[in-house]
Amino acid sequence: MFETNLIGFGLAVGSSAFIGSSFIIKKKGLQRAGASGARAVVIGEFANFVAYMYAPAVLITPLGALSIIVSAILAHFLLREKLGKLGILGCVLCIVGSTIIVLHAPGEHDISSVDQIWELATQPTFLLYIASAVAVVLVLVLYCETRYGQTNIMVYIGVCSIIGSVTVMSIKAVGIAIKLTLEGYSQVAHLQSWIFATVSASCIITQLIYLNKALDTFNTAVVSPIYYAMFTSLTIFASAIMFKDWAGEGASDIVSVLCGFITVFSGTMVLHGTREPEKLPSADYSALPQISWVVHSNGEIWKQKENDELHGEFVAIIHQDHFK
Repeated sequence: MFETNLIGFGLAVGSSAFIGSSFIIKKKGLQRAGASGARAVVIGEFANFVAYMYAPAVLITPLGALSIIVSAILAHFLLREKLGKLGILGCVLCIVGSTIIVLHAPGEHDISSVDQIWELATQPTFLLYIASAVAVVLVLVLYCETRYGQTNIMVYIGVCSIIGSVTVMSIKAVGIAIKLTLEGYSQVAHLQSWIFATVSASCIITQLIYLNKALDTFNTAVVSPIYYAMFTSLTIFASAIMFKDWAGEGASDIVSVLCGFITVFSGTMVLHGTREPEKLPSADYSALPQISWVVHSNGEIWKQKENDELHGEFVAIIHQDHFK
């Protein structure tokens, strides 16, 4: 059980390394940066997908914060973005929290077929969670988005996080089906495998649409930690209901994992809080027509173009350069 968790942990860390480095590759503006960054993201997401085959969501999902550490460290050395003492503290908090989660995370339950996963997905408690999730998402999309979407950050992030928790559950089901198939127990003929795959694709598309809306509307430094906290919390909650991750676990292990998650979340907030805002390009006024303002002795102010003749009675000339 611990061995499978270790495999999942290794894949999750590798995923974070690729995803975190992809942001730096793009920002660095290296040759073929777009293609290299995209490849790194794809490899990272694939590793994350495989990690869900071996370890529970309560272990894999919080480790996504490690990509922020990778980005911060690479930015310090490659982009000369100073990490600072608070940045180092944020990295340490994320590492300590992740270590606590790994040491106390529950093991993966043995699942022999996709039919078994279907039974877990159709149990009354999880169906209640799905019904509640769908109801809340519909309210956010149909009622709240048009009224509060541009002013309240929780509308877009709420949709992303709720849909994201369902995404992880369905992706985990698809991953287990693929794993069993590769081990010689084909799950391709099972209708449930295709239902899980369809749900995964639909949820991923919806999640990405609303995450992009959140990032386009609000500051990334605000969106990222809130999204991380909500998405991780709801995913752990959904996984605990569907896969019964905490069944047979002691109270000390449960509390330790929750403390580890809070520690990682604190480190994430500190890291995002130390980000330097991107510098906006300075405006270029050189292409504008050269206009001055002539102040006359009677108090009147006239616009004076470059080729206009000056009137004899004037007190001062204010050039356009004065306002740069």
